Amino acid sequence: MHMVLMAFLGSLGSGLTFNVKGRKLIFAGLSGAAGWLVYLLLYSISGSSIFSTFVGAIAVGFYSETAARYLKSPSTVFSIPGILPLVPGITAYEMIQAVTENDMANAMVKMVNTLGGAGAIAFGILLATAFFRRISKKKKTKQA
Repeated sequence: MHMVLMAFLGSLGSGLTFNVKGRKLIFAGLSGAAGWLVYLLLYSISGSSIFSTFVGAIAVGFYSETAARYLKSPSTVFSIPGILPLVPGITAYEMIQAVTENDMANAMVKMVNTLGGAGAIAFGILLATAFFRRISKKKKTKQA
């Protein structure tokens, strides 16, 4: 549970960096905590970091779109700080370290995990955003 708190604080801190103010800052922190909680739960079940990152990013995307509508803000205010705990930074570092140590087999494994994690984040956010845009579009056509 302390890891979820750290994800909250990390997202809160990045929200400060991006000049998020007021109660939106708390919601930005909760975005990272929600994504990391989903990641941890799925990783404990599946053991796959890429799949867990993907579903965590979907959770961040859905949370961000919902919070954006509730707080009348752009969804990026919540999604950017929210995805930061999911970013595979340590894996990228380990990849570079393996390259410098001339351990190319390990470097390739780390590279695949890094790129897979980054792609999972991008695709997860994309799916959530597309889903909400599709629903918004349907609501507008029903009103017309």
